[in-house]
Amino acid sequence: MKETTPAAMPPCFERWCQRFDDVFTHKAQKREFRHYLGGLLGESERKNLTQMAENAVGVTYHRLHHFLTEAPWSK
Repeated sequence: MKETTPAAMPPCFERWCQRFDDVFTHKAQKREFRHYLGGLLGESERKNLTQMAENAVGVTYHRLHHFLTEAPWSK
């Protein structure tokens, strides 16, 4: 069941995420950063990519996985 929508996040979440926008060069990376962080902060007992994608509207497992494996983490 899809539980979380982007509109459900409080305004402070977006303001906090914007602090890291300069780290990511692509719009998709910024979006998936927010999805991943929202999944970690969500109410689900399991904090794995499959569960995060299942609990959120507009989030897919493949996009989250690509973000985690291909993002520039060395910066």
